[in-house]
Amino acid sequence: MKLGRLNHIGVATPSIADSIAFYRETMGATSIVEPFELEGRHLLVAFIDTPTDSGMNGTQIELIEPLEGDTALTGFLQKNPLGGQHHLCYEVEDIAAAREWFEGQGKRILGPTRIGAHGTPIFFVHPKDMMGQLTEIMETPKEAH
Repeated sequence: MKLGRLNHIGVATPSIADSIAFYRETMGATSIVEPFELEGRHLLVAFIDTPTDSGMNGTQIELIEPLEGDTALTGFLQKNPLGGQHHLCYEVEDIAAAREWFEGQGKRILGPTRIGAHGTPIFFVHPKDMMGQLTEIMETPKEAH
């Protein structure tokens, strides 16, 4: 398996609207993807694009707000009411090969491979197997080539 680029940093937030205002006003963000619901997961997601000098896609900030009920972020926000860094997401060329490689290394995969917010297959690796960091592995979006 070959490590790809850092696609995004996931940030849990109790309010996407407040977080977008922060990134606009405090950080000077100008390219923000309109928030959308991640179907079937009760999560609201928005992406903040970071600028690059090369014109290539920069690393994004993924803002994630739980909408209702018990979501993957409910416990995180109970422990961190202001929100904070939730996960790192790395791209790979072949999601099935990457999953097989991580499993072969004895790493714990959290749940099935599924479609993520970028519309590509993803899976998560347990933080205890990744130096304490929840890690998302994402197949490189085809339009990125």
